[in-house]
Amino acid sequence: MNDAKPVLKTALKRYPTTEALLSGKMTSPLFDFEFHKTEPIHDAFKPMAQQQAFDVSEMAVFTYLQARTYGKPLVLLPVVLAARFQHPCIVYNTNFHKELTPDMLPGKKVGVRAYSQTTGAWVRNILATEHGLDLEKIKWTTFEGGHLAEYSEPDFVTRAPEGTKLLPMLMSGQVDAGILGNDLPDDPCIKAVIPNAKTAGRAWYDKTGQIPINHMLVVTKKLADERPDIVREVFRLFVEATNAAPANPDQPDLRPIGIRSITPSLQVVIDLAQHQKLIPQKFTIDDLFADARAILGANAE
Repeated sequence: MNDAKPVLKTALKRYPTTEALLSGKMTSPLFDFEFHKTEPIHDAFKPMAQQQAFDVSEMAVFTYLQARTYGKPLVLLPVVLAARFQHPCIVYNTNFHKELTPDMLPGKKVGVRAYSQTTGAWVRNILATEHGLDLEKIKWTTFEGGHLAEYSEPDFVTRAPEGTKLLPMLMSGQVDAGILGNDLPDDPCIKAVIPNAKTAGRAWYDKTGQIPINHMLVVTKKLADERPDIVREVFRLFVEATNAAPANPDQPDLRPIGIRSITPSLQVVIDLAQHQKLIPQKFTIDDLFADARAILGANAE
């Protein structure tokens, strides 16, 4: 980088915890953010994972694990940007099924955008651990590949015909159930497969203390190697922006920062990623955060 103030190409969704950054209320004397609007935000993950298209990016946690598997030059920072209780995200159409509960899913066709999609992975974990289902007995149907070209879906997963979309197939009864996240339709005929789904998610958190992580923060290895001072400043700004966001004392903190607070939930992510054949072997927490610790020191904890 030359002596001019660096500009960091950044892909980031607007959340309460990122509002101060995206609005320009929080800035740095060391660099400027150049925000690239990407909607939906998951469209940024593939170019970041494969070509390091941004300097700083939000990234689905399972995309990062696969990127790490295939040696992509990215550095994970201990910042959770997005998380949600996933129990309500598997739904069915009551026009075609009077009732559909988890125990009825074996043999049924269940659609998910991609097998490696984070919401899908969390929902499958719920079905396996809380409802005792053999995931390979469900007819998984996907509509696109993962963010890493090197990854191949398991052989029990079927790709939907080219040009088809999950939501129209759910609405027309071509799939029995679908896993949807931010695109869940507000339609009275759509009902959650998991009974009492909203309360079940909170009950899971109260029991385990774990957070269903969706997205975390990554920077390129190039930036980390050339300007660790800037990476430290990026981390500081995200900490400040998170702390400045309004908090609801009646709700759990689903966007923690720091290795210690993230570790229990991230360990679950690692375990289920291997169990569901998203990665071939487990990483340790120390593996994932070695670069962050080297750059951030005690602040990473």
